[in-house]
Amino acid sequence: MALMDKWRAMAYDTKNNDRGKMQKLWDDYFKEEKRVYSEILKNPDEEIKGTVAELAERFGLSVMYMTAFLEGINESLKKENPIEEMEEDTEVSLAYDKELLYKNMVDAKADWLYNLPEWDAIFDKAKRDELYKEAKQAGTVKHEAPKIYPNDPCPCGSGKKYKKCCGKAG
Repeated sequence: MALMDKWRAMAYDTKNNDRGKMQKLWDDYFKEEKRVYSEILKNPDEEIKGTVAELAERFGLSVMYMTAFLEGINESLKKENPIEEMEEDTEVSLAYDKELLYKNMVDAKADWLYNLPEWDAIFDKAKRDELYKEAKQAGTVKHEAPKIYPNDPCPCGSGKKYKKCCGKAG
């Protein structure tokens, strides 16, 4: 069984896992995740590479927590890792795109990550504000209202022409 399958069974299977244990697992994981991000953000241009097991040891994580971390950062990497097929001896890289990582943290509503003080040395406040705004707007769907002409049926559904219904001036 691939590591991702094991992690998902452990972290998401509410039918076979006790909710209290799962909550503790997630609480513990989020603390470790924050610690690892603090560490890798200190040298944002360093490409950290190794096997899943080597990186787990380097960061003091269990292999399962390293697997979860790799899943979380994967879309922010310059080249995604093969997370679905990963085993302990799979070579992976943590070379991330700084702007994309920040925006993905915002998109995930992970304020404990995008508010880490290590970001201050990477982006100034104006740049972080710009990236935050871009991330928030990326999920916003904008629909332009169709142009309504005076003789069109009124969009309120009355059956009257727009000019005789909602389109009356004052």
